[in-house]
Amino acid sequence: MNNPAPKLSPEQYEQNFAELHPPFTPNSAVAEANRCLYCFDSPCMKACPTHIDISTFIKKIATGNLKGSAKTIFESNWVALTCAKACPVDVLCEGACVYNERGEEPIQIGRLQRFAIDTYFERGMPQLFTPAPKNGKSVGIIGAGPAGLACGAELALMGYEVVIYEGKPKPGGLDTWGIAPYKMTQQDSLNEVKLIESFGVKIKTGVKIGHDISIEALSKNHDAVFIGVGLAVPAALRIPGEELDGVFNALEFIERVTTRKWKSVDVGKRVAVVGAGNTAIDAVTEAKRLGAEQVMILYRRSRGEMSAYDFEYELAKSDGVVFHFQTAPKRIVGTKHVEAIECVKMQLGKPDGKGKRPAEPVPGSEFQIPVDMVILSVGQQTDQTFLSQIPNLQIQNGRVVVNHETFQTSNEKFFAGGDCINGGKEVVNAAADGKRAAHGIDKYITSRR
Repeated sequence: MNNPAPKLSPEQYEQNFAELHPPFTPNSAVAEANRCLYCFDSPCMKACPTHIDISTFIKKIATGNLKGSAKTIFESNWVALTCAKACPVDVLCEGACVYNERGEEPIQIGRLQRFAIDTYFERGMPQLFTPAPKNGKSVGIIGAGPAGLACGAELALMGYEVVIYEGKPKPGGLDTWGIAPYKMTQQDSLNEVKLIESFGVKIKTGVKIGHDISIEALSKNHDAVFIGVGLAVPAALRIPGEELDGVFNALEFIERVTTRKWKSVDVGKRVAVVGAGNTAIDAVTEAKRLGAEQVMILYRRSRGEMSAYDFEYELAKSDGVVFHFQTAPKRIVGTKHVEAIECVKMQLGKPDGKGKRPAEPVPGSEFQIPVDMVILSVGQQTDQTFLSQIPNLQIQNGRVVVNHETFQTSNEKFFAGGDCINGGKEVVNAAADGKRAAHGIDKYITSRR
């Protein structure tokens, strides 16, 4: 880093990255649970991609049955603590709460779910589920992210031998490595991993399929394989200067922050983040909390078209982030280190056949912004080099093609779920995919006996 921001004290870092939403106390959890109307049609349950029986788990909190509450949640979602802390609840379950129609605050479903699951882990993970006897069949899972973990948990309970292969040193995928520490900690994710391992799931970390173990060997060793690799390759801007010192990928930057080894994370005094999704917001907000003096978002389209959720946008603004809308980077300026970013103003053209207005450069509107660090958050892609090693695997628009009932791919032995099939959605979507894929795998293997 050419011009890093001064280091803060360890206490200041911890304060800056303290949880955004503190947990309920037992009394406040019961009080909130008793506000629930226990709707007959449960619109909140329908809005949740994993369809947790929300009314039931809240009712159990209200009656003091916290173990039963946790069991109800886990029956639908194996990464429920991550989802409780990091899900966009205001546009999913809480957004569907009937209190919204009455102009009242919705039930705080996410915090109640967190209360039940936190209590479960604090009490030492009392047994809730008993795996079926081993059936002599084995499933290999590529990737220990939320999709792979959910798939593994479900299969282990059905009696399968399950081995998850993970390239990173710790399992959990984006739950462990890619979520801002003020939302959840790595330990939260690792607690979920511990639960899934308690069902007999084996997780081999530091193992890269296609490198340490061939696809052929993996296929030979297991009766079916689940692909839960996410989006492993960051998209590039393809502009001059991307190779300069001080240019980072957003997930690479966030990953360094999640370890909470503050002294090892440098941040520039003036930081520009390119992109306007939820990951971009995490990166720019983290940069500010690490001590950057000036932080900004550069986005080529308008505020109304940014993909970040409203609460993420409001969080960033409250942290002092400056938004430059309809602004696109042309080149990153510097000799060896980042010194500035040259941008051009954009205007929205005429709508295309789908009604989307293309962003077009305004001639002669180029300008430079002095910066010390540039963080790129313009999307992630599947690893096509890896996926091409799997025989007869159909890829469309960069995504693995599956049957959305069984999650089976065009190679009948391989199944897939999560970001690699949907292009990048929420953790809860990946958890839902993994669970449903497990049942597709069971149906496939059972039909071949």
